[in-house]
Amino acid sequence: MDTAGKDKLIEDLRVVAADVEELLRATANQTGERVAEARQRAEDSLRTARARLEEFGDDVKARVGDGARATDRYVHDNPWQAVAVGAGLAFLLGYLFGRR
Repeated sequence: MDTAGKDKLIEDLRVVAADVEELLRATANQTGERVAEARQRAEDSLRTARARLEEFGDDVKARVGDGARATDRYVHDNPWQAVAVGAGLAFLLGYLFGRR
């Protein structure tokens, strides 16, 4: 899944979590065994979803940090190659945008 897709999924899950919290607040004074069971299941699901979202966020942060460290290490180990790649990308972008 691409980054935009993951971001959208995370945002959708946050919206669902907010909606479930609102539903739980709205039904707080409702009574009955079935309502209590449904509320408990919703609360459990919400806790699980929040925990998974936090784990996912931590995993993404760790991967981004690993990528940044690897890039930094590469640039320090190969400074002239990094300059050449940067110059090549700048030339390519300049060429593409200059054609418009």
